Amino acid sequence: MSNPRVVVITGASSGIGAEAAAQLGAKGWTVCLLARRADELAEVAARVRDAGGQAHTYPVDLTDDEQTHAVAEAILADHGHVDVLVNNAGRSIRRSIRDSLDRLHDHERVMAVNYFAAIRLTHALLPSMIERGRGHVVFSSTMSTQVPIPLFSAYLASKSALESYARSLMAEMGHRGITTTVVYFPMVRTPMSGATSIYAAMPMMTADKAGGWLVKAVIDRPTRVTSLGGAVSQAGMSVLPGVLTKVVTPQIRRMDKRLSRKKSAASD
Repeated sequence: MSNPRVVVITGASSGIGAEAAAQLGAKGWTVCLLARRADELAEVAARVRDAGGQAHTYPVDLTDDEQTHAVAEAILADHGHVDVLVNNAGRSIRRSIRDSLDRLHDHERVMAVNYFAAIRLTHALLPSMIERGRGHVVFSSTMSTQVPIPLFSAYLASKSALESYARSLMAEMGHRGITTTVVYFPMVRTPMSGATSIYAAMPMMTADKAGGWLVKAVIDRPTRVTSLGGAVSQAGMSVLPGVLTKVVTPQIRRMDKRLSRKKSAASD
């Protein structure tokens, strides 16, 4: 019998990660679920098994170096190999730069989860992939790095750093069978986006559909998964960044005002 296909998904206790896990389970994958909350991981594992896959839970704080290396060792001991690592865990803060001038910890906390935790786990699993001569690493990012978006400087800086790392990894290890995908999500209806109350009135991608984007990244392994609008905006920022910024950012401010009015009207 051939070896099972093994995927590791971080941030798997809810939202996009949980949906991707269930969908990969339906395709027969062995899914290793990583997050801090053991009880919620157990619920997702049950969904994966109900869908026909195998699921294994690994509660872990990926900002902790010792825990991360221990969980990587446990996964390899349990399964022998990892075919795909999905770095999906994330944290976001919506705050202006002006309001963050005395809050450097905002950037430090977001980088700890979005960037350093992802790199820490990637480095822990890469040697086994290199030894096998194949492996794929997926990085969840955001369409907002493709468009000039205000108020999310800490979040976008961390995701931009992650994207640069993904490109470097591909450039250095592609000839050794290690490939990468960056997934540029639009706004997705998850607990993380729900933390910003005005976004309740904003149309968003469903977590189920977003999970499908991660599944595409795992199975098809393109260099990126994005929307047409995201790809066009990214090209525009490469050619005319100043013009695009002047056009887009006033529209975003107007959108925030509309959302705030809708929120106020809904609460009256």
